[in-house]
Amino acid sequence: MTNSTSTLTTSDHDLLTTSFGAESTALEVVEGVDLSGKRAIVTGGASGIGVETVRALAKAGAAVTIAARKPDAAETVAAEVREGTGSGAVDFVQLELTDRASIDSFVAAWDGPLDILVNNAGVMALQELTLAPAGHEMQFATNHLGHFRLTLGLHDALAAAGGARVVALSSRAHLNSPVVFDDIDFAFRPYTPESAYAQSKTANVLFAVEAARRWADDGITVNAVHPGAIIDTSLARHMDQERLKQLVDSGAYTFKTPEQGAATSTLAAASPLLDGVTGIYLEDCNEAEHVSKAPEGTGGGVAPYALDPANAKRLWDLSLNLIA
Repeated sequence: MTNSTSTLTTSDHDLLTTSFGAESTALEVVEGVDLSGKRAIVTGGASGIGVETVRALAKAGAAVTIAARKPDAAETVAAEVREGTGSGAVDFVQLELTDRASIDSFVAAWDGPLDILVNNAGVMALQELTLAPAGHEMQFATNHLGHFRLTLGLHDALAAAGGARVVALSSRAHLNSPVVFDDIDFAFRPYTPESAYAQSKTANVLFAVEAARRWADDGITVNAVHPGAIIDTSLARHMDQERLKQLVDSGAYTFKTPEQGAATSTLAAASPLLDGVTGIYLEDCNEAEHVSKAPEGTGGGVAPYALDPANAKRLWDLSLNLIA
């Protein structure tokens, strides 16, 4: 990890490519990587791909803090990873991303530099419009605003590390909706689980774009990633299960294992291939193609509105007001 950063947020550069791909696993990505002396936080590290991200970072030698809602699950995962990797430096701190006091308490308790922050936690496909305690739509509040407040609170710790990395987990779903700035909370438009999730995932990319710009001089790199479609996690628990079964049976999607799903975020968090790279969106362990329209079927890529600097600044300024 270095202090030199290069912001790559437009299509005027060669896309970053690696030797890894859709079937690579998180442990393969960190093979030969030494994170000894590094400290990492993984939100939502007690389930799904978060567990595999924690496992890979610990295997590479990092001291990892699992930030999650459920103590019992997190403590079980921490013990399992410690035993499986031989790393004693895996702990747990409770964090509720829709609770401002919980976030502020977590930040206040953090002491010393922070080298890696993986904003992995999330909620998807709530079937009915649900508002978080502060009054904002739950998927946007959890996936974006909670992580926004957390990352801003940890900024000084990230800057103190010298060459810190922030990873924002987005999704291919961002292709289904921009951030609708004039109606984020669905007060005037029909709510659908898909559009709300998509908006929150676009927000994750825009956060990476603006944070990359603002924090380049601090040596902090910030990138967004799409982990892929992973069915075997709790993230899909709110989806219509019959519809989910139809998607699986249709063969329309290529589903990844949690180990494969964690590979791209682990790459962004730990690989020397990403030294100094900031402000990009990755999928299948490579920088995603910039698409001019939503692809048909299950195609990937990153939408221009998700990388737009003006949108990114607008969201940042709005988010500051929303968390005030």
